[in-house]
Amino acid sequence: MPVISFANPKGGAGKTTCALLLAGQIAHRGGKVCIIDADPERWISQWLASGTSSSDISVKSVTDPDMIIDTIIEASQRFAFVIVDLEGTASLAVAQAVGLSNLVLIPLQGASMDAKGAAKTIRLIESQSKMLGRQLEYRVVLTRTNAALMTRSLRNVRAQLDAAGVPVLSTPIVERAAYRDIFDFGLTLTELDGSATSNHPQAIQNAEEFLEEVITLLGKSGETE
Repeated sequence: MPVISFANPKGGAGKTTCALLLAGQIAHRGGKVCIIDADPERWISQWLASGTSSSDISVKSVTDPDMIIDTIIEASQRFAFVIVDLEGTASLAVAQAVGLSNLVLIPLQGASMDAKGAAKTIRLIESQSKMLGRQLEYRVVLTRTNAALMTRSLRNVRAQLDAAGVPVLSTPIVERAAYRDIFDFGLTLTELDGSATSNHPQAIQNAEEFLEEVITLLGKSGETE
């Protein structure tokens, strides 16, 4: 089953948010998904303990980096989707997870520091591709974007990515209060109280478009079954 890893050594790029949005929408459609929490901060493990009622999301916390390979392989044999939230360093465990992934997503805010972190991840992916003898699929995901306009810094980062030929998802993750609420209340996006959540329908639409684009990419590589 497909393994989707989120990687960027720059903290605060939106890795964990993107991982939870994707997992939540997969579960909302009835898909069984395992999130492997390999981030030392354990944000997703803390989220799970906060109260989600979704029985379609399981979380496995990897405290020993040497166990990342076995954990991913075991989960991929039991779940329809495996999502890996990787630690924010270019470690051996990150390299191993990237090598086992059908798709690597690199969250990136419209800032030069995030772009530098993304560049390190891309170099790691290319190195693993050479070692494995096959091109690993990856995409940059623009995060915390403004729904109404593109900032000058984001335009600059996007121009740099385009000039370098870096593939970018068409769907950005827009800055929404609902994406903070999923951590505050320990719920998936669709479990939130829509009447008490600002722009809830727009947040769900954004997350659904994100999922659809990921599924399309996996379908092109033959990894949705």
